[in-house]
Amino acid sequence: MTYSMISGLALIVNLIINHLALRNTKGHFGERLEEHRVAVRYCLFVEASNCFFAVDIAWGLLDAHHDVAPLFPLLYTVGVLYFAFMFLTMLTWARYIVAYLNKERLRSKALLYAVWSMFTLGLIYLLLNFGHPYIFSFNEQHEYIPESGRYIAFLLQVAVYVVVSTYMFYIAHKTRGEEKVRRLAVGITCVAMELFLILQILDPTKPFYAMGLIIGICMMHSYVELGENKEKRVYDNIAKGLAEDYAAMYYIDTETGEYQEYVASEEYKSMNIPVIGRDFFGETQANIDAYVHPDDRELAKSLYHKETMLANLEGRKSYSYKYRLMVNGQPRIFLFTIKLANDGRNLVLYEKDIEDDIRAELQRLEAEKKQVTFTQIAESLAVNYDVIYYVNAEDADYISFECRNIYGQMDMKKRGDDFFADCQDEILQIVHRNDREMVMDFLKKENLEKALDTYKSSGLDYRIMIGKKAHYVRLTVRKTSDDSHYIIGIENVDDEIQKEKQHLKALLTEKELARRDELTGVKNKNAYHELEKSVQENIEHGLDYLTFALVVCDANNLKQINDTEGHVAGDEYIKSSAKLLCDIFVHSPVFRVGGDEFVVFLRSDDFTNREKLMKQLREQVTENLRTGKRPILASGMAEYIPDKDSLVSDIFDRADKEMYENKQKLKQAEAIATLQ
Repeated sequence: MTYSMISGLALIVNLIINHLALRNTKGHFGERLEEHRVAVRYCLFVEASNCFFAVDIAWGLLDAHHDVAPLFPLLYTVGVLYFAFMFLTMLTWARYIVAYLNKERLRSKALLYAVWSMFTLGLIYLLLNFGHPYIFSFNEQHEYIPESGRYIAFLLQVAVYVVVSTYMFYIAHKTRGEEKVRRLAVGITCVAMELFLILQILDPTKPFYAMGLIIGICMMHSYVELGENKEKRVYDNIAKGLAEDYAAMYYIDTETGEYQEYVASEEYKSMNIPVIGRDFFGETQANIDAYVHPDDRELAKSLYHKETMLANLEGRKSYSYKYRLMVNGQPRIFLFTIKLANDGRNLVLYEKDIEDDIRAELQRLEAEKKQVTFTQIAESLAVNYDVIYYVNAEDADYISFECRNIYGQMDMKKRGDDFFADCQDEILQIVHRNDREMVMDFLKKENLEKALDTYKSSGLDYRIMIGKKAHYVRLTVRKTSDDSHYIIGIENVDDEIQKEKQHLKALLTEKELARRDELTGVKNKNAYHELEKSVQENIEHGLDYLTFALVVCDANNLKQINDTEGHVAGDEYIKSSAKLLCDIFVHSPVFRVGGDEFVVFLRSDDFTNREKLMKQLREQVTENLRTGKRPILASGMAEYIPDKDSLVSDIFDRADKEMYENKQKLKQAEAIATLQ
């Protein structure tokens, strides 16, 4: 009676702790979706264990009355079922472990083949046991007698559990965090089954295997199933928070056509589109006639073929298109984005209602009286964070995940009790010193709350130090739909920002080159006109305190040099003229405004010393004239007089007039020098 009571308690405990898993998995048997496959195989193991417990209860009751002859056939049958369900628990356990590890490798396949072979061989021996007692027999008093095959069967099962436990401990050694704990729990469960199987070998009169099974199941439930369910809820909350911008999201198996849908929009829910199905491509073609605007149906139907979607994804991560859906009898524009999941087999489809966005943009453009043609309305829908923090908004405890994107594998990195305190310490270690104060201020809880009261999300770009090199990252924060947690994502945007800087630098360089004279390197006529326009605006706005002067210069005899010595000599003459002006007026810009004409805009120290500098220029020209050197520059200067001058051109004209007078004097001096 005690024997049956122990197995009965094991059955009751198993039904209590796993009733939710059995209920939630109902209806998923036979499905190929990976997340369901693991749950189904766990439940098969639980059901096989329940069958074993039930048979073990019957064995205890019947064995206690083995002397009752009419009960012997039933006792023998229960004995056969005892071993059959024991073998079945071993098989379902091994299949669950392979699915749990999600590794379709040679070792996993070899384990399954070995266990299937042992299971099949065990059943064969059980059938043969009716004719020859390989595993067990009964004496004339109907007392149970273990045979040699029983010990071999038990030892082979022990070997299976030894192999699995060793492998789980090896994998646990290479992992971290919660995953390490779960794999250690699986390994310890195997060890418990090994020990109780050995005890069952030594004493067949006690329900040791039933005890080992229920201990193992309790450990699995406590450390594996509950832990994975909690982690799945965290992942679901993160996914829901990041998916709030979309009306619906689909996860599609391209091999089978099976799909699941997550719907966030209440209006989209009202359309009653199925949220789960077995033929996405066929059902979508049928739904198009019911939900797509008549003018867009032909386009929509051309998009939803598996071959077309996979071909469009070749060489890129995602692609987008848009058309109109009928929502509550009204057409609304939706943006659809297709992305290939990390496993290379499944597709993720995002749907976003962009009708309101388009209307708002059109209204803004109309108000500003701008005509803009929309050729494409696109948006990056894929979230590709390097790290995601899931932070409790109330007490700031958090979990961090390393990930590629929300639909790929997310590995838990660490836990913490106070995100805001921990991040302040990390900022001092990894953030660029010039950005630390900005990041610390942004990541204060009160500042985040204030920002998220106004906007759905908030972000910040800053630099972190990797070795001795600074890299740009982008931090984005938003709240879950129930306001219970912050979701904080960090992504590397260094390439994006560096490209923007290079592009801006190229634009500035191009613009600067457009203002330079190619021959002399000084500023050109366009640059002078820009300066003249700017100064004129200052004068018109009453900024008469900006004192300046213009020097107008002309290189004498350029035409004669070109005609007699060639244009190469003429170019050298122009370059030497520009150099002379730059050497004297070192604090002022020099402009070449004509073939042989220059303008200098005197400012700051050059304006203060203008008379001295003009004297220096003319003395150098006189010296060149005396020695026969070049260049010979005629020059004239005029100052801005606030009470008199209203146009920059007036100042230029006065300087030009003085330059002309100086030019005549230089020609006379050249003529006298020629006669001498």
